[in-house]
Amino acid sequence: MATSEVETVHSGADKAKLGAAILLLAGAFVAYFLLAPQGGYAQWGGLLVGLAAAIGVFFVSEPGRQFLAFGRDAWREVKKVVWPARKEAIQMTAYVFAFVFVMGLFLWLTDKTVEWIFYDLILGWR
Repeated sequence: MATSEVETVHSGADKAKLGAAILLLAGAFVAYFLLAPQGGYAQWGGLLVGLAAAIGVFFVSEPGRQFLAFGRDAWREVKKVVWPARKEAIQMTAYVFAFVFVMGLFLWLTDKTVEWIFYDLILGWR
């Protein structure tokens, strides 16, 4: 039986870290625009340094560690997937294209048949 544990309680330090990460992120964008007179390298440097600092502070907090753990678990699951061989992938893609073509042809014929019935036979507009 699956448990549905919801953890929403974070310590004050984690909240402060998240707040600092948000402030660093906002500061990075402000620095980008304030450093416009110094040139593109200064602008992008300020933005990238601020973003790196914000990401670093985020990953030190508990939600950041949980996010990294989720990413590791997801990568572990992706490694377990049995991917199809090239021949199988091309075959399945061909089946999908053939089905889409047949379905498009069917819908077009159905539309034209209904159009013919309504406009030619019932209403006599043509």
